[in-house]
Amino acid sequence: MSTQTSPTQTVTDERSSLLRLYLSRGVLAVVWALVFAGAHEDVDALAVTLLVVYPLIDAVSSLIDYRAVPEGSERRVTAFNGVLSTLAAIAIGIAGAGGEAAVLHVFGAWAVISGAAQVIVGLRRRGAELGRQWPTLISGGLSFVVGISYNIQAAGDNPSLDVLAVYATGGGVWFILQALLLGRKSRQLRASTV
Repeated sequence: MSTQTSPTQTVTDERSSLLRLYLSRGVLAVVWALVFAGAHEDVDALAVTLLVVYPLIDAVSSLIDYRAVPEGSERRVTAFNGVLSTLAAIAIGIAGAGGEAAVLHVFGAWAVISGAAQVIVGLRRRGAELGRQWPTLISGGLSFVVGISYNIQAAGDNPSLDVLAVYATGGGVWFILQALLLGRKSRQLRASTV
């Protein structure tokens, strides 16, 4: 007896998986931002640990996403982003010894590259089945631009890690919004098939 999955079921499963992933990723980012906002007065062990955890959340999310999407270029970009985020976590941990400017440089470089990867994935998922991906595209584009500004700020006289809590909050809100839009799309498609 064959247990082949129909293309419609595959898209429905992917949409459901992405909805859970985006919602979890968004909530974790907002929680991280709240904790980090009160814990980064100094670049001490707690702050560095939190700074390392943030890209690791992205790396784990990329792994989950990688396992949920079919073979193809989107999957390769997702794998790249997971590896990039893992390397960013290691680099941020090392940069923590150099203070705020070093951390901001590494975080900014990661934000630029991962933002570009997020835009690429969002463009590949723009089909009607997975929604138009506007929150993902906007979030990735903002990450790219903000990452550049972090590197400019890090080279200046008064670098501050305060901006990272704002970055994480913004990213979290965009992920949650994308999850809500996917949920709405799922309800619309279920209603149209009834």
